[in-house]
Amino acid sequence: MRDPATLSADLLSWYDRHARAMPWRVPPAARQAGTRPDPYRVWLSEVMLQQTTVAAVRDYFHRFTARWPEVTDLAAAADADVMAEWAGLGYYARARNLLKCARAVVAEHDGRFPADHAALLALPGVGPYTAAAVAAIAFDLPETVVDGNVERVITRLHDVHTPLPQAKLEITALARTLTPQARPGDYAQAIMDLGATICTPRNPACGLCPWRDDCAGRLAGSATDLPKKTPKKPKPIRHGIAYIARRVDGAYLLERRPDSGLLGGMLGWPGSDWNEAPGEDPPIRAEWKALNTEARHTFTHFHLRLTVKTALVPMDRAPARGEFHEEFRPGDLPTVMRKAFDLAQK
Repeated sequence: MRDPATLSADLLSWYDRHARAMPWRVPPAARQAGTRPDPYRVWLSEVMLQQTTVAAVRDYFHRFTARWPEVTDLAAAADADVMAEWAGLGYYARARNLLKCARAVVAEHDGRFPADHAALLALPGVGPYTAAAVAAIAFDLPETVVDGNVERVITRLHDVHTPLPQAKLEITALARTLTPQARPGDYAQAIMDLGATICTPRNPACGLCPWRDDCAGRLAGSATDLPKKTPKKPKPIRHGIAYIARRVDGAYLLERRPDSGLLGGMLGWPGSDWNEAPGEDPPIRAEWKALNTEARHTFTHFHLRLTVKTALVPMDRAPARGEFHEEFRPGDLPTVMRKAFDLAQK
């Protein structure tokens, strides 16, 4: 295998020709001509991209930056507006932390993201990956950025057979040896692009890879089996009830969930607890009818099966919890609640 400096230079040369076009990215030619990335857009994209694909994020990114073009605009936004725009991206704690971080940048850093890794890491909701990504991409600091794509590239390049997540420290150490002092921001994006477009999980295009002659995994014939992963435990199944009440004037009964926990701060249908055997807990007196199909959704740690019950209620009946909303947009609901609504519409 050639020395790290040569490998990094070859990857940067490949990136100069093949960099993906993204709405939050400054292309390599423009960057070398002096155009600097907007730290706000870099940070926003990195938060959105966690556990989500580029294709899924593009439209959300465009909507967010059109509505809140600067971090000061986002910091001043109403929580409910941001949560509604986030609906469908999942992992809603990210949206809550998004607001906390924006407000901290305004309150503590005069509306400017700090060009310092430690200061970035101290911001609410910013973990090691995001801090390194913003430091490198936005400020060209030589920080090592390791996401799932980078893990795959590094394990194949060095033929690492230690399974994930145990291998994370080893992978980060190996990745750090390749991080150059010159153009670290472009390099971070280059290695992520390499994993996303060439060194893919299945059927990697090794013939197009700038590191093909150096890849120990390819030479050993083990590349497609890497990275190794510790088998996951089967996810448990939880059950719940979602109550969809529509008033005769067309208003729907909705309830905002507590800020902490799953779907925190999001509007949704009043319902039961989610467990093995949920009890009845209707939010308003009505003749409830259960649908003969259930709404199914998978969270990080469990599968959810929701029984959907519907009712039509008169104008003068008050709910025990929740509020009727005359202005109701299904798109403002988190995915699992929208699935329940879609079933009720059918």
